[in-house]
Amino acid sequence: MDWKLAVLGLVGLFGLYLVGSALVAPLRLLIRLLVTFVVGGVLLALVNLLGGIFHFHIAVNPVTMLAAGAFPVPGLLLLGLLTLFVV
Repeated sequence: MDWKLAVLGLVGLFGLYLVGSALVAPLRLLIRLLVTFVVGGVLLALVNLLGGIFHFHIAVNPVTMLAAGAFPVPGLLLLGLLTLFVV
């Protein structure tokens, strides 16, 4: 009976490992997305702070924050060009 208990314990630990690894992957994705939003918000705040001298403003919303955070320099340049030509 002792070996059955040891096998069941190992199977339980393996199951716990599988469940834990399945829960960590989405959490890692959410953390990366949160960091991207924060970086994008900081970059947009800096652009709006420095652009205020020239009366230049980029709207801060989730889409622009994601674009500025995912692609920092090209994203800000494209957002700036969109702001200049569209608005």
